[in-house]
Amino acid sequence: MAGASLLTLLDDISTVLDDVAVMSKVAAKKTTGLLGDDLALNAEQVTGVGAKRELPVVWSVAKGSFRNKCILVPLAMLISAFVPWLLMPLLMLGGFYLSFEGAEKIVERFGPEHKKQSSPEAKKKAHASQVDLERYEQQKIKGAIRTDFILSAEIIVIALGTVQGEGTLFDRIFVVSFVAILMTIGVYGLVAVIVRLDDVGFYLKKRSKDKGLFALLGSGLISFAPKLMKFLTVIGTLAMFLVGGGIIVHNIPLFHHSFEALLGAQQSTAFGTMLAMPLLNGIVGLIAGLVLVAILSGYHKLRG
Repeated sequence: MAGASLLTLLDDISTVLDDVAVMSKVAAKKTTGLLGDDLALNAEQVTGVGAKRELPVVWSVAKGSFRNKCILVPLAMLISAFVPWLLMPLLMLGGFYLSFEGAEKIVERFGPEHKKQSSPEAKKKAHASQVDLERYEQQKIKGAIRTDFILSAEIIVIALGTVQGEGTLFDRIFVVSFVAILMTIGVYGLVAVIVRLDDVGFYLKKRSKDKGLFALLGSGLISFAPKLMKFLTVIGTLAMFLVGGGIIVHNIPLFHHSFEALLGAQQSTAFGTMLAMPLLNGIVGLIAGLVLVAILSGYHKLRG
């Protein structure tokens, strides 16, 4: 009897693990779409940091991301259990925040303040004072962790929505936690590789003594790395509008249904629809962000 009970228990455990594996696979697949946006955003957030401080900054942001997940996973489980209607409004706030942050970057880049900061006098002053690099680094880390909080929330909500009503409560907690950890390791592991590409290039050149295929590959990586970081800076800002606008559109039925009807009326191809919807999301995110920046600027001017 004891042997039969043990075999039954092992069979139950095996069934649970199979269910968890299937649920984890589905949830991971659903959230993979955010991996590119998350990667671009986080790589963009660590640009401008000194070469020797890149990996420590990435590690600091990764630790902040893990802390975000430790807060968000139990919070999401509690909200979904007791006040499920609150998930979407909170996610909407995150979408507006991302749109605002993206618009703020554009205004800073092309606004009059940027011209003042780019003037020769301003550059000399900044060079002379070195602008407290530690404080600048901490600001970058805090900004990256704030942005990660929004993206982590969306990943967790998507994962939770995928497994809602499936399996036991323990299964759902395990799956959501597993997806959150997997995404964090994947994103920040790739960011760490990207920011050190130039070091790999220098290593290859040194090892090959500037001769042969490895030297050529090293030179290619050295010239490619800064171009990639600049590209990710642009893509990271764009991703803020795509993700922020996507959250806004999907949670405001008027926008969502109108865009679906518009795309349906155009009789576009599946590929065209795939491109058109993110474009519309990005436009909504840009408009929402610029409106919020204008409101905040007006508020600051009124306060003097």
